[in-house]
Amino acid sequence: MRFKNTFADLRARARWFKGLLLLCCVGLGISSEAASARWIGNVVYVTDGDTLWVKGSQQGSDAVKVRLIGIDAPEICQPFGMQARDGLLAQLLGQEVVVIGRRTDDYGRLLARIQLRGQDMGQWLVSHGLAWSYRYRKSQGPYINEELQARAARVGLWQDDVPMPPMVFRHKHGSCY
Repeated sequence: MRFKNTFADLRARARWFKGLLLLCCVGLGISSEAASARWIGNVVYVTDGDTLWVKGSQQGSDAVKVRLIGIDAPEICQPFGMQARDGLLAQLLGQEVVVIGRRTDDYGRLLARIQLRGQDMGQWLVSHGLAWSYRYRKSQGPYINEELQARAARVGLWQDDVPMPPMVFRHKHGSCY
């Protein structure tokens, strides 16, 4: 399918891609119902401070790429990016977790909360200064209190006087990948 670069064609391309993504998600066993479901799995890989792979505990299930909802961790190539990834890796790799899916994003990742023995890992990352509470429109995000406490204690990325939010970093430098 060929597209031009007009606004209408870009919208058509986005709809086509979302349809393809839905087909891929169904093929991977991530239906829209499953995306909003609660399930148990084992963490098999950690990509960065807010993305990991979880393999369902059911026999034959594939690993699912999960993006932690409610946070934005530093890019892997920006200050504290490696620490965020390593913190998540140390906490979760090989561990059985509860995945509370919300939906899939435009990149096919399952947006979800991850709990390890009842601890919300997004909350853990923000409280340890390894991520920001994700801001959207006028919302300060679900973990703003943890972020304010981490800032006050100057832990993690808050050791820098003015750490650069990942969204600003990506806008200035692009993705690390």
